[in-house]
Amino acid sequence: MLSSLVLCASVAGAQQTAASATAAAQPEPAQVNKPDATAPDAPVSSSLAIAAAALGLPDAPEPQEPPTPQNPVPTRRPQTRRILGIIPNFRAVSTDEKLPAQTPKQKFITTTEESFDYSAAVIPILLAGYSMGTNATPEFHQGMAGYGRYLWHAAADQTSENYLVQFVVPVVTHEDSRYYTLGRGSFLKRTGYSLSRAVITRNDNGTNGFNYSEVIGAGASAGLSSTYYPTRERSFSNTASQWGLDVGIDAITMFLKEFWPDVNHAFFHYDEN
Repeated sequence: MLSSLVLCASVAGAQQTAASATAAAQPEPAQVNKPDATAPDAPVSSSLAIAAAALGLPDAPEPQEPPTPQNPVPTRRPQTRRILGIIPNFRAVSTDEKLPAQTPKQKFITTTEESFDYSAAVIPILLAGYSMGTNATPEFHQGMAGYGRYLWHAAADQTSENYLVQFVVPVVTHEDSRYYTLGRGSFLKRTGYSLSRAVITRNDNGTNGFNYSEVIGAGASAGLSSTYYPTRERSFSNTASQWGLDVGIDAITMFLKEFWPDVNHAFFHYDEN
């Protein structure tokens, strides 16, 4: 009897030990973390980033700043239609401007503006006073009557020279009658450039060439002026002198057009808000 009880206890202990070993061999179920009701929602961008990473998608490219040009073109200061309000300036543009070729109508319009604007009277008024003071044409005499003769001759000289230099000859030779301001470089460089425009100009096709308009037009104007001056003044030397004067005045006005935007900016702050 005792031996039977011992045998039963041994069998029960062996079964309990086997059950414990089987339970230890099985893995514990994974614990699922339940979301905390009090925790804030994750940002949408974080969720998108996690989803993109799970799918193996590349990150979105970051926005980049546009590249800064290494050598930016300096801004040209603007021209005005008159220099100091007393010198016509209807034909000055920047040398960097890409403009279409002038039509004959446009050349005629700008010539008319420069010839009959109120500021066009300043140079003839000054020339008439100088000529009378030096008694350049004795036949005109002195006084108000004499000054009037000097004045209308100077005005006629200027007007005929304008139309021949800026309209008639440029239409025939296909030259651009505008003055292209250089606007950069040293004073000497810009001075040389502006004065050289008396013999070099831009053609309608955009290339540079000899300034037939200035040289031939001014010469033709000087020859024409001799027809309405007194007979004594109709000499080759006087005509050549008038020719040189016309070219010289045009060269000086080109010099003024070149530097006028800088002077206007420095003293009058024209291009500032």
